[in-house]
Amino acid sequence: MAFENFPEAEKTPREVSSTTTNKSNTRAILTGVLVAALLGTWGYIIYDKNQKKEEIAQKETVIATTSTQRDELQKELEDAAMRYDMLKTSNSKKDSSITAKDKDIEEKRARIAGLLSKVNATQAELSEAKSLIASLNGDIEGYRNQVEILQGQKIQLTQEKAAVTAQRNKALKDYDSTTVVIKEKEDMINVGSTLQASNFNIIGINEKSNGREKTTSTAKRVDKLRISFDLNENMLAQSGNKEVYVCVTAPDGTPVAVEALGSGTFSTRDGEQKPFTQKLEVNYTQNKKQNVSFDWKPNSNFMTGNYKIEVFNNGFKVGEAFRPLKKGGLFS
Repeated sequence: MAFENFPEAEKTPREVSSTTTNKSNTRAILTGVLVAALLGTWGYIIYDKNQKKEEIAQKETVIATTSTQRDELQKELEDAAMRYDMLKTSNSKKDSSITAKDKDIEEKRARIAGLLSKVNATQAELSEAKSLIASLNGDIEGYRNQVEILQGQKIQLTQEKAAVTAQRNKALKDYDSTTVVIKEKEDMINVGSTLQASNFNIIGINEKSNGREKTTSTAKRVDKLRISFDLNENMLAQSGNKEVYVCVTAPDGTPVAVEALGSGTFSTRDGEQKPFTQKLEVNYTQNKKQNVSFDWKPNSNFMTGNYKIEVFNNGFKVGEAFRPLKKGGLFS
């Protein structure tokens, strides 16, 4: 089918005006829509940015608050730890209750330090740390009270010890003084109870072959010396055995001592070791004079000259006498 081109009919002014108006309206609507969309986008962007700023500000506030709380709690922990360490330093005495408190406080202190060391500690963790610090302060206060009690007991014990020590020292001093007095009295009694010897009788004896004895003063005829003396009355000397030492000195100054015959040495009051000729055991009766007699027969000849006889009791020399032996004549 064939189409033919026909010339369009010319539009009227009214139609032209209507078309132009429609186009303008469409453009205005599109422009309005675009402007509204643009404004909405900008508004959303601005809102979203404000929201993010607010969230950031809130987070920064939370972080700042958390950091401040952590710093404050850290300071409280340090203060508590310092008080605790000072108490530990001042308390040298330990008992089971103090040791148990030490363990509890150290464990709680470590738990708090662990919570506060977290960089991103939560509010719950900070609240736990705060609660634990309050509990720790209570523990430290109880610890301080216990330390004060122990220190009070220590002071009391120290005072009691000082009092007991003073009493002991006084008792020791009194005891020493009493001991000295007793010792002095004992020494006085000991010295006072020393027996004194008197009435010496020393004779030379010549023994005959028939057993008869004859007195002689000729040295070469003397076989033995018969020595006798009295022990005087003494009220302080108790009855019983008394040791009496007899020391014989030859004319040449030599002590007469024969170990085989019972000689030996004894101590004088001056601490001197003195040789004795004969030791006598005397059964003494208190406050009664008593005669003592014995014979001394050495295993050697007697010398010419003076023999000195000394008697000792209780370390003191209590008597002395001499016996001269002469040189015999031609027919003596």
